[in-house]
Amino acid sequence: MIELKVDVDPAEVGFDAERLRRIDKHFDGYLERKRLPGYLAVVTRNGKVAHLASNGQRDIEAGLPVETDTIWRVYSMTKPVTSVAAMMLVEAGLIDLKDPISRWLPEFSEPRVFAGGSSVKPATVPAAEPIRLWHLLTHTAGLTYGFHRTHPVDALYREAGFDLGTAPGLDLAGVSEAIARLPLLFQPGSEWNYSVATDILGRLIEVVSGQSLDVFFAERIFIPLGMHETGFQAAAGDLDRLAALYVPHPATKEPFRHDELGKVGRVAPSCFSGGGGLVSTAGDFHRFAQMLVRGGELDGVRLLGPRTVRLMATNHLPGGVDLETCGRTGFSEAPYDGFGFGLGFSVLDDPVKAKTLASAGEFAWGGAASTAFWVDPDEDVTVLFFTQLLPSSTYPIRVELRNLVYQALVD
Repeated sequence: MIELKVDVDPAEVGFDAERLRRIDKHFDGYLERKRLPGYLAVVTRNGKVAHLASNGQRDIEAGLPVETDTIWRVYSMTKPVTSVAAMMLVEAGLIDLKDPISRWLPEFSEPRVFAGGSSVKPATVPAAEPIRLWHLLTHTAGLTYGFHRTHPVDALYREAGFDLGTAPGLDLAGVSEAIARLPLLFQPGSEWNYSVATDILGRLIEVVSGQSLDVFFAERIFIPLGMHETGFQAAAGDLDRLAALYVPHPATKEPFRHDELGKVGRVAPSCFSGGGGLVSTAGDFHRFAQMLVRGGELDGVRLLGPRTVRLMATNHLPGGVDLETCGRTGFSEAPYDGFGFGLGFSVLDDPVKAKTLASAGEFAWGGAASTAFWVDPDEDVTVLFFTQLLPSSTYPIRVELRNLVYQALVD
């Protein structure tokens, strides 16, 4: 177990301690208004934890408090882990960013693109070019999520069992084969749409590496980095540390326990979802973020080269536009303006356009239950936020947290 604690005077790394405490006050206000069950926030600079804030309950009904070793469902914060795994295979020369994925996943040999009609009677045309590895990493493959509910193809996903997650009972190979039978929203590489692309990426990792995704993650990422409490299921003896999952009550907006969705992380999954299946602790994910801010290395363990991390943290959207221009669907409460998308992360290109205090070059992602993290290479800052309220669009937590962190950076 990683012991996470403040290990530097904030002033030594350029933070004003009193201003950092505004983070606590702000999110304590969420608790007082019964908006969140509990929270944990971690702010680091130069590899040192400058601020650690937590309050509230990881399980309201059981009266169990949030603690530094609480286990959280990180949902789509799994995507950056899967993206790192894929780029490790690129570095090993086993796959190239421009390779068609059908080389390893033949079910994607003849993708078709939605061209009109409805979900009942869709018209499709052949894809003008194959889906490539970089399309999966950037969500420009033309795939989607059933829960978007903005396009006829979304409805086709729901009919196939893909709504809030992967279709029940399918393993990752079955998920890939089922998705391949559905039409694409657009021609690969032409637009951005948040999607199951990272689940398909997870299956590609399995085929290329010859290992199941859980084993690859454990042997190549988690064990080397000392992330011993991160995986697709909390250990049987640690289930009391797994935070309960909540949604806003439709009438009161207070956190309302959702035990059905809360099974994620408690039981063995049929599918190792590279797009959203992991549980983790703040201490473990802190290790992952530190590896990224250090250009792919931590404590003598190198997962990626620094040039690879820089490429991942560069906007790859067609024409270099931002998500407001290129994107079709929202992924959280965060704004699109000024944010591009790299190989597995959002990328802040223009802080002025985004109207944020954060630095250009910041790369980040979050999870459906309102978790978030970001890495700021320019300031050598990493920030983690954990709670368990679904969906993440309920409150503007990430926007608020960015301003709260950067207003406290005074050097």
